[in-house]
Amino acid sequence: MSDALAPPAGAGKSAPPKANAVVAVLALAGIVVSLMQTLVIPIVPELPKLLDAPASDTAWAVTATLLAAAVATPVVGRLGDMVGKRRMLMVSILLLVSGSLVCALADSLVPMIVGRALQGLSAAVVPLGISILRDTVPSDRLAGSTAVMSASLGVGGALGLPTAAFIADNWDWHILFWTSAALGVVSLLLVVMFVPESPGRVGGRFDLVGSLGLSAGLVSLLLAVSKGADWGWTSGTTLGLGVAAVVILTAWGRWELKAEQPLVDLRTTAKPQVLFTNLASIALGFSMFAMSLVLPQLLQLPEQTGYGLGRSMLTVGLVLAPQGLVMMVMSAVSARITKAKGPKVTLLIGALIVAAGYGLNILLMSEVWHLILVSCFIGAGIGFTYGALPALIMGAVDPSQTGAANSLNTLMRSLGTSFASAIAGVIMAQMTTDFGGYALPSENGFKVVMAIGAGAALLAFAVASLIPKQRPAGETAPTDGPAQSVEVTAAKA
Repeated sequence: MSDALAPPAGAGKSAPPKANAVVAVLALAGIVVSLMQTLVIPIVPELPKLLDAPASDTAWAVTATLLAAAVATPVVGRLGDMVGKRRMLMVSILLLVSGSLVCALADSLVPMIVGRALQGLSAAVVPLGISILRDTVPSDRLAGSTAVMSASLGVGGALGLPTAAFIADNWDWHILFWTSAALGVVSLLLVVMFVPESPGRVGGRFDLVGSLGLSAGLVSLLLAVSKGADWGWTSGTTLGLGVAAVVILTAWGRWELKAEQPLVDLRTTAKPQVLFTNLASIALGFSMFAMSLVLPQLLQLPEQTGYGLGRSMLTVGLVLAPQGLVMMVMSAVSARITKAKGPKVTLLIGALIVAAGYGLNILLMSEVWHLILVSCFIGAGIGFTYGALPALIMGAVDPSQTGAANSLNTLMRSLGTSFASAIAGVIMAQMTTDFGGYALPSENGFKVVMAIGAGAALLAFAVASLIPKQRPAGETAPTDGPAQSVEVTAAKA
């Protein structure tokens, strides 16, 4: 057995309890990182006053995190394959802690943006964690472990919003970031204590030109998408960035195809199982984020509009919090389906549940319990899909490419959320109703966004149906060592 496929020391009878600790620690790290993403939401409207800066400038506290995460995810994933996934996981958590400390000490705009960018650089924690699970968890438990790790994203986001809103309402806002830093330190110590280093590393030379090219292309694309509404969709800046993104990413693709050790192996990415999974991920990322845009606004708009519920940000967080718990519960259910029928079936079921959830939202949106029901319904679908996506990716790539492949898939979901934010923003800016001299998104505007969210989920279902037929994970013989490339989730039939 090659070094890349050798089981870690201690695998065998002692592996299950050790695996439990590894899964728990990695899931906690994922929750902490997703907490970071929602931490700033309750104070975004107050940032101009808190930082003594225009709202157009304080918006960069959110945009910087988005851009940093997009750049870091594929780069850190590749470095994880090369120098060690555990090592890069620790580096990512250290960046989270550093960024949190900078924000905790910030009283002006520049350090706040720097700190938020450093926090964004930690976004590769979840794909790295999933890749570590592949190398360290027994193959018969990988489906469930992967689903739990994937669900940590939703759990952290769902629990983070009410927690952050409560802290912001009752204490100094800096405590949000001191809390983030403390949780990051705890996660780092637990990783040091319980998470082993993955046994296989590919080594080689890092593709610096490829990483710079991908970073430049992604930054150009995401700036055009995320700031287009502010700058104007037909402005020279927006169009220029869009053209630059196309040119740079095209040149980057040609470079990667010629490189001996590319940052992203585009030939592997072109495999049907990987390609269609990534395309479905974009559609799912779009669909999932649409709910995050619609439900909070419906809850907070004044009751006098006739469709708003006039609730506080804390209430918004409490309404969305059960979704995270549902995702965690559904992760176990999705793992059973994956082991019995294969991850493709799990993904298809999840996409249909998400689409049905949006359809339900169009009919039920006038009471708080309606939105709790809808968020839990959609959360159940997300729990299915989040567990299936990495399973499909890992079932198609070599163990030496797990970090890079999972990170690229995470990036695809992030692109989908960015497109959702831009398109939903345009729709709700165009479909408005007058309320006391202010233009607010209309009820029909929200319903259109919900319908598009349902359509995106159905598109994901259609794309996922093109994934080659999978063999159920349960058909493979279980081993005491770590899961191998096609034993876990599904090899091509």
